[in-house]
Amino acid sequence: MKIHEYQGKELFRQAGVPVLDGVVATTPDEAAAAYEKLGGPIAVVKAQIHAGGRGKGTIIDNPKQHGVVLAKSADEARAAAAGLLGKKLVTIQTGPAGQTVNKVFVEAGCDIARELYLGIVLDRAVAKPVLMVSTEGGMEIETVAEKTPELIHKEHFDPAVGLEAYQVRKLCKKLGISGAAAKAAAKFMPAMCRFYVDSDCELAEVNPLVITGDNQMIALDAKITFDNNALFRHPDYTDLRDLAEEEESELRAGNAGLSYVKLEGNIGCLVNGAGLAMSTMDIIKYHGGQPANFLDVGGSANTEQVTEAFRILLSDPNVKGVLVNIFGGIARCTTIAGALIEASKTVGFNVPLVVRLEGTEVEEGRKMLAESDVNVINATDITDAAKKIVAATGV
Repeated sequence: MKIHEYQGKELFRQAGVPVLDGVVATTPDEAAAAYEKLGGPIAVVKAQIHAGGRGKGTIIDNPKQHGVVLAKSADEARAAAAGLLGKKLVTIQTGPAGQTVNKVFVEAGCDIARELYLGIVLDRAVAKPVLMVSTEGGMEIETVAEKTPELIHKEHFDPAVGLEAYQVRKLCKKLGISGAAAKAAAKFMPAMCRFYVDSDCELAEVNPLVITGDNQMIALDAKITFDNNALFRHPDYTDLRDLAEEEESELRAGNAGLSYVKLEGNIGCLVNGAGLAMSTMDIIKYHGGQPANFLDVGGSANTEQVTEAFRILLSDPNVKGVLVNIFGGIARCTTIAGALIEASKTVGFNVPLVVRLEGTEVEEGRKMLAESDVNVINATDITDAAKKIVAATGV
């Protein structure tokens, strides 16, 4: 689950991570009032969407309007908010369609001496969280990793212990931080690592992390993603979820107990098992097709779930065909076949449907489909299925 910058900064504040004062606004007048409330000579008006790269991002209908704007008066704050609210902002992470800006965050300015990058993720290779820092603050970290990976410095840490003092000293040396700024880092970095662990984050990123003229270290951004599987430990985080920022079809799938991620292709995929779903998407790509989604119905899918899965798949206007790839282990092929037949009556299949069944009760399942009125293109294996759906969709 992702949250907005302003929400992340409030959590940072509670965790002892220094942030600047700021006010959320949903109208231009509220943005002007926020500027007045902050009382400083400058403020920054920031679009609030679940994507990075906002500073360099632009509004679709107004390329001169960026997602982060410096304001030196209430009128400038009002104008900046008017140029953002209700508009679609395109960044390096949104894709060309952009995301609608429904809120802006008006934040106090500060005296920036240096901009750094800080991020924490789980390194699965060593089964520990890793703190990453770089001197290239404000840059897309993906670009830094690709072009100058030597500028990214890493320290793994034990989640039960946290980041230790000697590790902070190592990172400060690599970043060229000393004196009072190093003392600030000795508080900031361990506090971020504690926050990451205590909040069950998948990602906690600050870009830029700034050192001010008086050697304070401040989080000038907050990009946070929580581990959905751990949200039961944080019931208060539920209120932070912004459904307007999430894909409607993914919400529907989640409510039906399905694992679904929308993609940009035209071949819908209905598969049981995450690994098999990934393999199915790979082989579609290998044979020249483009998957429209990841969809794992799980091992205990029932008729209602399969029907809803087809509703979701076919509601995507880009879908020109559907590949059903089922390996009946826990789920029986007869159960899936029966669900397909019932789904065809409820939803109706208006695009080519390729079905590959294998596993428990496979012959009985194939017979059920053959004797039904469902217009199915049968496939013998995963390669055959991929070739047939690619051909059927005319890719």
